[in-house]
Amino acid sequence: MFTFVAVTLFSLAFMMAIGTIAWMFLHYHDKMVAALLFQPIPQDAPVYHVRIRRPRVAPVSRPVSMSALAA
Repeated sequence: MFTFVAVTLFSLAFMMAIGTIAWMFLHYHDKMVAALLFQPIPQDAPVYHVRIRRPRVAPVSRPVSMSALAA
């Protein structure tokens, strides 16, 4: 009796695994074929032309008062 139960459980598990594989193959067949036929886009290094401008600020000449230095 134990052998019959073990064979039945093993057979059911095996059939369920085969069914799952078949179901996934049928539902994802298009995606699998697309993934196998996919040719990646060549990745060339992007070239950026960035102009950095740092305008120089002319120094402001202000009279320095003695009270500003004391504070």
